[in-house]
Amino acid sequence: MIDKPKDESYAMAEQVLRRLRASGRRALFAGGCVRDLLMGCAPKDYDVATDATPEQVEDLFERTIQVGRRFGVTVVIQGGEAVEVATFRTESDYSDGRHPDAVDFCGPEQDALRRDFTINAMFWDPIEDRVLDYAGGLEDLKGSVLRAVGDAETRFREDHIRLIRAVRFAARLHFEIEEKTRRAIRRLAHLVMDVSAERLREELRIILTDDDPAAALRLMDELDMLGRIFPELEDARGCEQPENYHPEGDVFVHTILTVEKLGPRPDFELAMAALLHDVGKPQASRRAGRYYFPDHERIGAEMARAICRRLRLSNQETMRIRWLVKRHMYFKDAQKMRGRTLKRLFAEPGFEQLAELHRADALASWGNLTDYEYVMAHYRDMPPEQIEPERLINGSDLIEMGYRPGPLIGKALRKVRDAQLDGEITGRDEALRLAAELADRLSPDGAAEKRAGHDDTTKEG
Repeated sequence: MIDKPKDESYAMAEQVLRRLRASGRRALFAGGCVRDLLMGCAPKDYDVATDATPEQVEDLFERTIQVGRRFGVTVVIQGGEAVEVATFRTESDYSDGRHPDAVDFCGPEQDALRRDFTINAMFWDPIEDRVLDYAGGLEDLKGSVLRAVGDAETRFREDHIRLIRAVRFAARLHFEIEEKTRRAIRRLAHLVMDVSAERLREELRIILTDDDPAAALRLMDELDMLGRIFPELEDARGCEQPENYHPEGDVFVHTILTVEKLGPRPDFELAMAALLHDVGKPQASRRAGRYYFPDHERIGAEMARAICRRLRLSNQETMRIRWLVKRHMYFKDAQKMRGRTLKRLFAEPGFEQLAELHRADALASWGNLTDYEYVMAHYRDMPPEQIEPERLINGSDLIEMGYRPGPLIGKALRKVRDAQLDGEITGRDEALRLAAELADRLSPDGAAEKRAGHDDTTKEG
């Protein structure tokens, strides 16, 4: 029924399974890897379920890591691959909405019935090439249906993260959520806010970097979860935009369409920036009036930073997302920019993400890519050494010329750098002459600061 994969990960996982079987234990592949193999997809990893206890697993293999002895989970290191081996178990009484209060070891049928969705509750015996399906997963797989195992409401109350995972699986696999499962999600959607920020963040990371993140966002919205996770987006619903620039609709419609226009598998920072790029528009509109959104980039950047902190994103991710939101309108003035301004933009680490954000933003509105094409043509035609050329001089050069360290040197160096980026100067001697002229001109005392240290030394001599 299943063609055995030829990759090294599978080979090592099968070795672990056969070792368990050779010791007299029952062992089967379980969960998502079985689903993927039945769909003809390559699994990211292979999980083994067994009736061996964690202690028995430890005794059988030289290298093991206990990641959840209470839950019967052991990681076996085999040939450099990490294979998760879990003892068949039942679970009960999830008082915290995540962890079971009681765990008992059992057989495969009982283990299947405690899992989240039927398509994830199947086992495969690779030796006999036989699928064990106790929950109807095969039929749902054939019908492209996502269905909770047993009573849907019970499954979601056990672990609240399953609410958003339902969206992830349905969007990724292009499956319909079975009606009872769908109704249970809508009834319990509020529980998604009981999920820790870290777990929620990682689910969002997977969703937003998948093949069709916009489809997942629309499904989250249908199931009453999107506005709970991102209440700021609710404000965008009904926030009208001028039809000549935004024939697609209000800010909310435009936002989801922008994510869609990124295409499949965007990076996480870019996807988050697309989702939040216009989050400041409703507030800006309330201040300035209908159809006007002055300063919405700055407002949105600060809102984006607060959202990122709420989701416990790293400082680096937060800074990049905030920068992208703040700069997302930057290209509209590109054709008026001086050469050095464009070069500085090209030298920014997030430039390519910003370009993609602008492209998606334009395609999600009136579709005018003139500014994008202008900027990208200059970017493609400009050699890397022109974008970020080596500096001709530095602060030490001016100090050696006799100027005191301080703000004056910094101002002079910035103006020298501007002239270099504009192509007005190309050599070190030119840079030194310009720096001296600028330092004298910028000094509040004129030439008084020039060579101050040098003049003092001459007098003493």
